[in-house]
Amino acid sequence: MSSAMTWSLDARTPVRLLAHAAEAPPGAVVLAEDGAALPPAPARVERYATPVATAHPIGCACCQPRSPAAIALDRLFLARTRGEAPWFKEVVALTATAAGREAIMAALEQDSVVSARFRAVA
Repeated sequence: MSSAMTWSLDARTPVRLLAHAAEAPPGAVVLAEDGAALPPAPARVERYATPVATAHPIGCACCQPRSPAAIALDRLFLARTRGEAPWFKEVVALTATAAGREAIMAALEQDSVVSARFRAVA
């Protein structure tokens, strides 16, 4: 008799997009678009620049190898790994614009390095 086991564990770090900085828990690790409000006492903040609108998708190979949001998520991952930031189990993402929100989602969905390390959660 053979049985198939299905695993549902997803070890990637969740990234939670918040509408307001006040929703962030105390001591949160924050990914913030330039100009976005910050919570009162974050443990660490990584900022990224809002991408300039182009005819190409964010991160396309001809315009830009990696988006600013993807690079900021890399910096958070490396800081945690090197012990330069507190160990975190979640990243709180704060944006000031719709383009900033789209940049985070594009990084999570289209950047292979980011999508291997992080996942979007509601």
